[in-house]
Amino acid sequence: MFRHINMAKKDSPTRLFTTTSHQEVSPPPLKRRRLTQTPSLALDSPRASSTLQSAGQSRSSSPSKNAFRVFSWNINGINAFLSSTPSARKITAYFTESTKTQKSGTSSTDAPPNASRPRTPPGQAPSGSPHSLRAFLARHNWPEILFLQELKIKPQDGPARLPKILSALNTPLNAADSVSDHRTYTLNAVLPRDKHNAKAFGGKLYGVGTIMRTDFARKWVATVREVDWDIEGRVSVVEMSGAPKGQDENEPVTKPLALINVYAVNGTTQPYRNPLTGAVHPNYPTRHDRKLVFHSLLRDECLSLEARGFSVVVAGDVNIARGPADGHPNLRTFPEQHCLNRVDFNTKFFGEEDNKRAGGCVGSQDEKNKKCLDAVDVFRAKYGMEKRYTYYPNRGEWGSSCDRVDMVFVSKEVWDDGRVIDTGILDTPQERGPSDHVPFWVKVAL
Repeated sequence: MFRHINMAKKDSPTRLFTTTSHQEVSPPPLKRRRLTQTPSLALDSPRASSTLQSAGQSRSSSPSKNAFRVFSWNINGINAFLSSTPSARKITAYFTESTKTQKSGTSSTDAPPNASRPRTPPGQAPSGSPHSLRAFLARHNWPEILFLQELKIKPQDGPARLPKILSALNTPLNAADSVSDHRTYTLNAVLPRDKHNAKAFGGKLYGVGTIMRTDFARKWVATVREVDWDIEGRVSVVEMSGAPKGQDENEPVTKPLALINVYAVNGTTQPYRNPLTGAVHPNYPTRHDRKLVFHSLLRDECLSLEARGFSVVVAGDVNIARGPADGHPNLRTFPEQHCLNRVDFNTKFFGEEDNKRAGGCVGSQDEKNKKCLDAVDVFRAKYGMEKRYTYYPNRGEWGSSCDRVDMVFVSKEVWDDGRVIDTGILDTPQERGPSDHVPFWVKVAL
């Protein structure tokens, strides 16, 4: 059973608040289950902008017992989502007697101000709290998973800040909001611990958060873990279990999934330092160089998971626009290193078929022969060259300059087996909120 436990350690401040069972597991034996099949959409056909939302629900909001939804969002700092209004009532004050006896996955922390305030419909943030993760989750019908990037929490502040995030996730918005296992969430955060490469802004940068609905985590998640090759707070891995006991053994065989929450290195000319000594790294002297290494390490992590019997779903901010359709008004090509980074990403993660479909920039034959994950960029696979973007800077007019640098890509067999049901980008100023990125989502068959 998953539970919230404090994982603060003197030598490892990243595992601060987690749902993981701390058990390294290989995937269980393959189970048989029914996949939800959907007709493929024409790759070059226009479609109604049904994922273009403001305050309404997205098309991904329809729950399904045979599928789950992953939302991903670079929030550019968690502080805007934590109300500074002092709390006056305990969270249990909002519970009915029957709810109090449930294992809801909430913590007994303070809730929003008194319940006598006007009733706000679930999915809308209450007065005085303009940005709310719980309101976001409610608005999109309680998705199973939410990946966050750029938490921007100082490692030493983690023990105090992370419980507040968990409380904000699980505290009812108002008297109309109810709390149960399918409306409460667990939290796993990976914060930076690299003293030499994550010290800007006093260490208040980077960091990823993996948020999972309580009922889903208990039923489907085997473990949540970090990776040992990155200490900047950029990667979290969710290893899912197989089908629950009692599943029909005559249903089609599918592999368990490993879900990777990623905030990739942004390539710059700033120095990359040896994490042990603080000296400029002799082999990777700039953040551009480290980005290329990060690509290789992430690819190898994915390949290792596949070798262990998992299929992979990667979602997050990759800090790369793959090709001309992913940048507006044009693709960033200066300085030239951005072009080299783009080629490196496309050749390490995508094969010829996907790069052709996505208009991905690739290099020479030698570069094409690099070890490759051969993944599928699901937005391009479903919607072709449709121009939709995820990075919308707060400066300037909305849409005047934007890029698709956040994405989800999956093991090719996940796509070939029809397990990707749909995907979309919530590209409106309302959904962007206080961030400079908009959320996106994918719905995958179990």
